[in-house]
Amino acid sequence: MLATQTERTIRPARNILGSLRLPGDKSISHRYALLSALASGTTKLTNFSTGADCASSLACAEALGAKVSSLENGVIEITGTGGQFQASAVPLDCGNSGSTMRMLTGLLAATPHAYTLVGDESLSRRPMERVRKPISQMGAEIALTDGHAPITIRGGKLKAIDYATPVPSAQVKTAVLFAGLQAEGTTTVRETVRTRDHGELALRAFGAELERRTDSVSIKGGQSLQGIEAVVPGDISSAAFFLCAAALFPGSNLVLDALGLNPTRATLLDVLTALGAHIGVLNLEEKHGELIGTVQVNAPAQGLTGTTISGGLAAQLIDELPVLAAIAPYTQNGIRIRDAKELRVKESDRIALVARNLRAMGAEVEEFEDGLDVPGGQQLHGAEIHSGGDHRIAMAFSVAALRAEGETLIQGAESAAISFPEFYDLLEQIAER
Repeated sequence: MLATQTERTIRPARNILGSLRLPGDKSISHRYALLSALASGTTKLTNFSTGADCASSLACAEALGAKVSSLENGVIEITGTGGQFQASAVPLDCGNSGSTMRMLTGLLAATPHAYTLVGDESLSRRPMERVRKPISQMGAEIALTDGHAPITIRGGKLKAIDYATPVPSAQVKTAVLFAGLQAEGTTTVRETVRTRDHGELALRAFGAELERRTDSVSIKGGQSLQGIEAVVPGDISSAAFFLCAAALFPGSNLVLDALGLNPTRATLLDVLTALGAHIGVLNLEEKHGELIGTVQVNAPAQGLTGTTISGGLAAQLIDELPVLAAIAPYTQNGIRIRDAKELRVKESDRIALVARNLRAMGAEVEEFEDGLDVPGGQQLHGAEIHSGGDHRIAMAFSVAALRAEGETLIQGAESAAISFPEFYDLLEQIAER
């Protein structure tokens, strides 16, 4: 079969060895980019994410009047608007980025102009009512198109709210906090499952004060932000693919430098440890509230065991579930995933695509509305994989292909560039053949 730029052939590997430094964390890059646009002064960001999603946030910041410059060595400089966003004659294009669209809705809620937010075909299918509801309660006029993008926002004077998120979502929490920063009074967001806290840490880094309780976070309106200088830590969601790859090969040795180890994101390390992988964390330090360290992973000689992922754990691991499911056949006892219905409304229906592609590689798998059962002790064979245009599916099955018998063809491999353009080059760098 002839390979095109949308296809990628993955050959089996004998081992995973080496050290990597990964591009900047997507979640942190989005928040720094958007807050830089709102802040006064200039922000300088080193190791900003190279993914297309974060480029969408920068483009929107620029359309709102921030000055964005790319300097040498991947440094991004953003001069903010001091809260005075300019009107935009054209829609703000969020590309494939749900993070950009949802957080921008909160950021623009206090602005007296009208804006339209648009996205690509995939983003235009993703649910936006969850962000419309709280931001509308605060006083902004927000119109959706059948519950989806395009979104029209007409901002105004905002009042604080006390809001409990019905679905755990760091994006919605951050959107409400961004709006709350510009509202009258103190806004509180409550969540039954604690989601990633990059929004809170980023707001603090830019000078805002927040109050954190066990199940809630509050922000007082009327605070101003000031630009910062920061290094964005390596993205642990991107690291997940390499960590899982290394965990598959007894004798592997992989070192990841300057990796973000925020406790609300590092749950994957606990899961891999529970599966039997040997994980070491070195040189831990804190910068702007974010933990950064070096991680070393070695696979167990007897192979990975098995586990169940459900409840709050499923919410915390939502981005990592596809790759864990993809390697589950190689474990001894399999992996059971529940309470992950959110995977159905990501860039694709990730539950359906994982099941389809595992079956294509010869695996038994049982699909449920909110998860999957993938038995262990299975050997996969090379196959044609359909990514569905979803970056995490393309990357997850590239990892599964490393232990398969025969070559695997990833269709839609270019989708990896949405979050991680360097993925395939780095995978080749550490795969020993």
